[in-house]
Amino acid sequence: MATARDLFEAVPPDRRRQLTDLAREVSLPRATRLFEEGRRADRFWIIRSGQVALDQHVPGRRALVVETLGRDELLGWSWLFPPYLWHLGAQTVGPVEAVEFDAASVRALCDSDAVLGRAMYRYVAETVADRLHGTRTRLLDLYGPQGVEPDD
Repeated sequence: MATARDLFEAVPPDRRRQLTDLAREVSLPRATRLFEEGRRADRFWIIRSGQVALDQHVPGRRALVVETLGRDELLGWSWLFPPYLWHLGAQTVGPVEAVEFDAASVRALCDSDAVLGRAMYRYVAETVADRLHGTRTRLLDLYGPQGVEPDD
């Protein structure tokens, strides 16, 4: 489930330049491993084209894909919350074009500019809430009662 708006739309217009100054365009080939669960979260991306699979380690098995992200979606939010460790792993499904940000630089910018910081935290919180809602819906589809009439 995509967030309601793009990161750059979430930031007040007079603060966008500060954020774009920290951005860099990247091209990622198919099957590029971007991060691993439990490792240091030192950057994040806004996907411009292509898809990235988020996966979770399952002991004794291959990592299980839990969600696939695409155009204009935020890839990575663990960089914003201590202890700054990835909660999942991520790998490109095909070629991906993205905007990449250095997490420490963006955190420092958020700390120095309360307006921009509030906008970033709100954007990430909305993203997490949207994804949690999507996860709950998928869980209900998988494990919810099938064909049960609602209580009146």
